[in-house]
Amino acid sequence: MHFYDPTRPQGVPWPSKSETVLYKPTYPEQYLANIKPFRVDGVVAVEASPWLEDNLWLLEVADRSRLVWAVVGHLQPGNPEFKDALERFSRHPLFRGIRINAGSISAIVAQPEALNGLKLAAAKDLSLDILLDGPRSLAGITRLAGMLPDLRLVLGHLPLDPPQDEAGRAAYEDDLRVLGRAPSVYAKVSAVARRIGGQVPTDAGFYKPGLDTIWQAFGPARVIYASNWPVCDLTAPYATVFRIVRDYLADKDQETVERYFWKNAQDAYKCHPRAGGKATM
Repeated sequence: MHFYDPTRPQGVPWPSKSETVLYKPTYPEQYLANIKPFRVDGVVAVEASPWLEDNLWLLEVADRSRLVWAVVGHLQPGNPEFKDALERFSRHPLFRGIRINAGSISAIVAQPEALNGLKLAAAKDLSLDILLDGPRSLAGITRLAGMLPDLRLVLGHLPLDPPQDEAGRAAYEDDLRVLGRAPSVYAKVSAVARRIGGQVPTDAGFYKPGLDTIWQAFGPARVIYASNWPVCDLTAPYATVFRIVRDYLADKDQETVERYFWKNAQDAYKCHPRAGGKATM
């Protein structure tokens, strides 16, 4: 999920003022108020801003709240400042990974400096979140996973809308199965609810085919729950997002449920409950 504050003197690069649902301060306090009556003990905060110093801003937010167990920063491999920035921010014990857009992967695999940057992230036991931009991203991610088998990859937001034609759908499912065979790749299930004809179906059965595809590809040990709050509010409130996946899991055993809702995230991000106090650099 995301924290940001458009009321800061410098503002924010995202969301824009025109996005009235999202353009407001989001801090741990607002998150906890929003998810009532449900209980959440810890979150992974993902930085969506490309501004370098916003990584520090998010770490400072995390220092003030025991709710945040991990921070995923926003650093672009191949940029001149990447190595120094990674060294700087990774000294903070809550800095557990970085995020990139899937559209940049083709440039990364063609650039030795960028690949070396990701190898450095792997050596520091960090993860790489990849923001998917559709089924076409999966083939490039498969190539990246093969080149960097020691780097944990977290793919979001799944499930994707598969191609409508039969051949395209089959290729999409095959690409997921190939990625699922890589033990370092995790699926972040953070885009389940859909608005159809102005309505959001709340019956888990409506979403079962897409969720089954993810589960069959990655298995119960590498699927991760994510609300994508506050962005989920564009489609449905937190309660709806949570209940859909909870109901989908109704026939699964307790260990599978726990792995999905928190244990797999701990494995992917190597994060742990906060003991109290600040975790500063």
